[in-house]
Amino acid sequence: MKEKFFKNKSGFTIIETMISISVFLVVVLYGTNALLSANQYSRHSEATRSLLDNLSFSMEEMSRSLRTGSDFHCITDGNTVATSALSCPSGGLNSEKGISFMPSSGGSRWVYYLRANADGSLFLEKSTDGGNTFVPLTTSEIKINPSSNFFVVGAEPPPPPPPPSISGDLNQPFVKIWLTGTIKEKNTDTPFSLQTSVSQRIPDLNTP
Repeated sequence: MKEKFFKNKSGFTIIETMISISVFLVVVLYGTNALLSANQYSRHSEATRSLLDNLSFSMEEMSRSLRTGSDFHCITDGNTVATSALSCPSGGLNSEKGISFMPSSGGSRWVYYLRANADGSLFLEKSTDGGNTFVPLTTSEIKINPSSNFFVVGAEPPPPPPPPSISGDLNQPFVKIWLTGTIKEKNTDTPFSLQTSVSQRIPDLNTP
């Protein structure tokens, strides 16, 4: 008599299979969402870093040009074509402010100016023809606060030997630039604060 051996061939039921698939789909959904969020955050960080690099490059350009320039004029009244040396230890008083100077290459005066946007924020622009025409140095995503400023001391040249005919000071020209604001990128505001100080490289002399 042959003995028959029956093996238990039980498997997953339809309900168990559906539950397993549902759990798997939930895990995949959350994983995909996390991956997309990480990718979006990476793109946002890259875009913000690019805009901040743009602003830092503008600050470096201003520092380099001012360091080798001369005859600084702090613009406190919106007059971008002024030519006389003028200090402003307390910074510009108006919402719009800037600085003009003679570049080391000569020619027309250069001007760096903080001009107001329609929303009240400021943007940085530059002129190389004495303040007649300007080109922007910052993009629309960079919103500079009105509290940003240019500070200038010692701009006036020393008075000539006695008897002096003009007023002046014995300080070497010194410029401080302070820019604060936010970078708006895809409905996200990233604050920034940049500051640099520049001393005129050439001696501040007034010989007879």
